[in-house]
Amino acid sequence: MCEKFARNILYWGDKAQNKLLSSHVVVFGLGGVGGYCAEALARSGLGKLTLVDFDRVSKTNINRQIIALNSTVGNFKTELFAARLKDINPDIKLNLVNDFYQEIFDFEGIDYAADAIDTMRSKINLLVNCLKNNIPVISSMGAGNRMNPEMLYISDISEIHDKKAPFVSNILYQLKKQGITSGITVVASDEKPFVQEKISEIENIITGSGEEIQYNKVIPSSTPFVASCAGIFMASRIVSDLINRE
Repeated sequence: MCEKFARNILYWGDKAQNKLLSSHVVVFGLGGVGGYCAEALARSGLGKLTLVDFDRVSKTNINRQIIALNSTVGNFKTELFAARLKDINPDIKLNLVNDFYQEIFDFEGIDYAADAIDTMRSKINLLVNCLKNNIPVISSMGAGNRMNPEMLYISDISEIHDKKAPFVSNILYQLKKQGITSGITVVASDEKPFVQEKISEIENIITGSGEEIQYNKVIPSSTPFVASCAGIFMASRIVSDLINRE
């Protein structure tokens, strides 16, 4: 391990590297944001990762998702990441949840959560459950409909600069109804969202328990730049918090 992560250790030292080795992070959503977050955590030397995603790679993922290639279209994202992350670090422990996030998720043994979910109801439920279970969480406040990664920043949810962006305002409204106005770290953007054409579609999902879920999915524009950087931002904050935690 020392040779593999020697350059990490040159920066944050042996004690911090060992702390990462004993840490367990869960990443919800393995798209453009969550995928880059998961890989950066693996390259940091994290000991255990739980990866949660029900989806398979589609051709529309190729422009921005790290495991999306013509050769991987149709494959489950969790399984593709398992192979990729084991190739980076064969010693990493992986727990794959090839399913839609549900409220019954077991947070036992989780040290940190990364929220890269893009469906509103599930995102709100996850954030509420993290707070209830005292799990530190960092949440992506939307990387779609944007092009400039230089406008990303990390803050508490109470300090988001533009609270009127539709995705952000909906999240804040729903959390406020639950009595939550602070205590969640987010990656947000000062860039005004833009899309050439508003498109939506009905998506039907069958969970691992057999439950059928239907929701209206709004299709955002996306570029190769912002989601990847947002995922790196998330991983950087997670690692920083883990190695600096008493």
